[in-house]
Amino acid sequence: MFAPLAFLANMASEAMLIVASPAQQPLSSGALQRHDRFYDVQAHRGGRGNTVENTLPSFAWGLIDGASTLELDNGITKDGYVVVWHDEEITSAKCQDTHPAFPGDPEYPYVGKYIANLTLAQIRTIDCGSKRQHGYPMQLTYPGTRISTLQEVFEFVECADPARQVLWNIESKIDARYPNRTLGVSDFVQKQHEIFNSSPYKRSITYQSFDWRTIIAMKELDSSITTSALIDDETAFNPDNSTTPWLAGLRLDSFPGPSVAQQVAQAAHSIGADILSPAASSFETPAADPEMEGYVPFTTKMMIDTAHQLGLLVKPWTVNRMNIVEQLLEWKADGIISDYPNVVRRLAKHRGLPVAPKFPKQRVLSCLQEHLSKQVVRRIPVGDKIAYQYL
Repeated sequence: MFAPLAFLANMASEAMLIVASPAQQPLSSGALQRHDRFYDVQAHRGGRGNTVENTLPSFAWGLIDGASTLELDNGITKDGYVVVWHDEEITSAKCQDTHPAFPGDPEYPYVGKYIANLTLAQIRTIDCGSKRQHGYPMQLTYPGTRISTLQEVFEFVECADPARQVLWNIESKIDARYPNRTLGVSDFVQKQHEIFNSSPYKRSITYQSFDWRTIIAMKELDSSITTSALIDDETAFNPDNSTTPWLAGLRLDSFPGPSVAQQVAQAAHSIGADILSPAASSFETPAADPEMEGYVPFTTKMMIDTAHQLGLLVKPWTVNRMNIVEQLLEWKADGIISDYPNVVRRLAKHRGLPVAPKFPKQRVLSCLQEHLSKQVVRRIPVGDKIAYQYL
């Protein structure tokens, strides 16, 4: 078994190898062919570096910037609504309370609470568009913007994308370590699939998760859904060498390898995933960039080559440095997930790769205004108090 430190050493030595690239086998899954038209530049959380994340404005600017895929996250509320948000809880770093959903609500304030413990009506009141993240100083804010349901995001993008050209990469945010913090595998798979199945975008959706149980369950429910296996140092191993809860009971050391990179690809293949989506860099790398001494990637050329031999696409995340983008392009990664899709798209185009066209700015912003207007809250007098209704 490779513990995390051994993994780090393994990846460091592997990154120094010069390996002849094996011939890539043709992809057998027809569902994957739709990804072949353009190089897949994915707007992570809509393009977190440019606009407040996982909001209608972020997806609008992802379209305007020419992302081929909108990447986003799903949580599920206490009353069963699928919402678009990354974190298990509503954090004060990203959101702020405005008012209770109804007079005297004992759950108010809502910031600091888990999505699974809040109703949609409560979540509707929270402003998640006013706070610029310190790590993203160029981020556009949209004060007053609310968390949207997945259905609302689809409806907005359908307005901006009437030809249904954009692709989707949608993650189930389940914490395999703490099952009481989110709803369970069955809840996510059933509720997300219900929305996928009713959407004109169904054939354009990739379903991704760190919790590989959801990938297996989604494939069992609907084999036509393209699935993507997320993985990084923290989900691949447990520090005490016990079996990680993230990989559906699998242990990487049970696969032939011989390297960890090969075992990662083999494990993703074993669960029927169509795409392997690894972290680009090891979380334990002492340097942030391939041009810096000591840099350790998580995604390696050997990992990509092995995945390709097994018929998987490889789309690493979250790639926000040009030297890493260039390295992954040289290693033939099939797509790149970035907080700056506009920058990655520009580099891909510069290197002669086909890139998705940008969506018309005027049309996208007109649709954004229309759909943000639906997030207006109406004040309703109730005796000597005020109730609020989300329109």
